[in-house]
Amino acid sequence: MLLTIFIIGYLAIAFEHHIKLNKASSALLTGVICWTIYVFSGVAHDKVHHELLEHMGEISGILFFLLGAMTIVELIDAHDGFDIISSSIKATDKKRLLWIITIIGFFLSAVLDNLTTTIVLISLVSKIIHDNRDRLVFAAMIVIAANAGGAWSPIGDVTTTMLWIGGQISAVEIMRIVFIPSIISVIIPLIALGFGLKGNVASEEKNNQPENAIGAKTRNLVLVVGLSSLLLVPVFKTLTGLPPFMGMLFSLGMMWLITEIIHSGKDTLDKDNLSVNHAIRKIDTPSILFFLGILISVAALQSAGVLTELAARLNAAIGNQKLVVMCLGVLSAIIDNVPLVAATQGMYSLAEFPKDHPFWLFIAYCTGTGGSILIIGSAAGVAAMGLTKIEFFWYMKKISLWALLGYLSGALVFIAMNWL
Repeated sequence: MLLTIFIIGYLAIAFEHHIKLNKASSALLTGVICWTIYVFSGVAHDKVHHELLEHMGEISGILFFLLGAMTIVELIDAHDGFDIISSSIKATDKKRLLWIITIIGFFLSAVLDNLTTTIVLISLVSKIIHDNRDRLVFAAMIVIAANAGGAWSPIGDVTTTMLWIGGQISAVEIMRIVFIPSIISVIIPLIALGFGLKGNVASEEKNNQPENAIGAKTRNLVLVVGLSSLLLVPVFKTLTGLPPFMGMLFSLGMMWLITEIIHSGKDTLDKDNLSVNHAIRKIDTPSILFFLGILISVAALQSAGVLTELAARLNAAIGNQKLVVMCLGVLSAIIDNVPLVAATQGMYSLAEFPKDHPFWLFIAYCTGTGGSILIIGSAAGVAAMGLTKIEFFWYMKKISLWALLGYLSGALVFIAMNWL
């Protein structure tokens, strides 16, 4: 019964555009109903209450981490801090520009996150590329690069953050081990898609932008402070041993203090749009509630022992550990990688696979890059659909094969590096 409710809820999430029901509401309802069924399944209420609070402690750490990161990024954007990236791009050749945008997306998503990077770069590309077909190709490549870049960083993707906070991976090891396979997963589709681009792009619109109302010094200062505060998070965790969300909250507090000092001489009305209060109002709250619903749903399955049983059946059916993880990566192109990773954390224990075991690092790679195979397979892809009107079947026809080849090639490189 519990698994059935979860599947129904998941179908509602997958077909949210068809049934016109926001995925956050479906996720929240699914999570609460799953726990309600569990509490009436004959288990002692005190035990259920204890398990729920224990899970909520872990989930809250993820949500506060996301809340802090999204607020800092919104604050940078409010100060037009990302304009320094657009102003530094001088290339007009389409192939060269695709390489530049891809490289920026790959590394920027490791510092920020794949969703934010996709939004920023697609907004940038829309000002530079006027041909609709070329714009779609650039958008697709941004999605692939952002997902791959997020896979090798503990703060680049929600799933890597979950594994990092859960104690399955460390910041140093995921960057050291997953970096090269992630590059491979990007290079193959980049070369393939680059062949279809010819000619130059006009740069007049980029060069004729009106002067920003925010001073260049303030804009650059906020960008440097914001990115530095995000990079401080893994350092803070290493030095203090406290959970990552504490480092993120510390960074947000410092960012808040610095921006308040910068704008202290302005009127309340003038500095309102540049404040943390405004940034918090702009963050994607429904996405945070969606993560909450999904994570408490998976927590219910974990407490009920459903995930442990599923892991046993999956291992029995496939047998090969590496194939199991690769199948999960392909599955993340259909099902959001957040619940997949959450389910994996529930299915496999740290006693079976200790911290920084290749199994967890391979999970990070596969679920992070596998979502690029289909446009609906990642938050970055869904955002690109909304921003550029990419059609599902266009992406499947033009992009999916190259994304799949890149994913498989990176997976083979990972296996060669860690298991052979």
